[in-house]
Amino acid sequence: MSQPTSITSRDNPLLKELRRLSQDSTAYRKLGRFWVEGDHLCRAALLRGRRPAIAVFAESAWPMFESEFGTCAAKTIVVPDALFDGLSGLESPTRLGFVFDLPADTSVQAGVASVILDRVQDAGNVGSILRSAAAFGFRQVLALKGTAALWSPKVLRAGMGAHFGLQLFEGLELPSLDALTVPIIVTSSHQGALIQQQRLPMPCAWALGHEGQGVCDALMARAALSVRIGQPGGEESLNVAAAAAICLHASAVAAISG
Repeated sequence: MSQPTSITSRDNPLLKELRRLSQDSTAYRKLGRFWVEGDHLCRAALLRGRRPAIAVFAESAWPMFESEFGTCAAKTIVVPDALFDGLSGLESPTRLGFVFDLPADTSVQAGVASVILDRVQDAGNVGSILRSAAAFGFRQVLALKGTAALWSPKVLRAGMGAHFGLQLFEGLELPSLDALTVPIIVTSSHQGALIQQQRLPMPCAWALGHEGQGVCDALMARAALSVRIGQPGGEESLNVAAAAAICLHASAVAAISG
């Protein structure tokens, strides 16, 4: 059972590390840990069987959260509210945060329904895509170099807990996709048949591209199928996260209907 440790100094080395994790989008890569904040994300991680290395509580929140979260971490610390607010990357701090060790490196799974992110740069878009992937049965996300940092605080918040149900790879080069044995599908505003007219393979790997440039030519050349989403309202293109939700849902429906 973890007994809480009180930390009251802003210059405590652990608090300095936590500030880096919560406020620097790529600090997790150097430190090998990532920060999640708020009872929703913390609870989502626990429900997936993840045990935090550190649980951090503001003094005012500790009595409220003690019974549910007080013994879940290897180390528990309680800090004054003002210090917790200094850790938080949120405008309205929730005064509960977990630190997790990054998942151990694994190999790309060849035949698993996957999402490929090609330089998708907006953290909100990336998190939303991860959320759709988890919701519609895609269990692996392959982020090519140039994509927003998957374990950054902003992406974690936008993912709403999806990270804990996915196998994530980042910083990949195109040759890493050679490990996939499922067909790659790309979307385009101007090429391919309408998505509802296609017989979608499942499992597959949906490739989603840069917000402005779309999927690169080299990845487009790897695709087994190109589809487009009809836009009768006349807009030129959809937000990549919105397009992802439509495409991944279409695959899920195709899998259910056989």
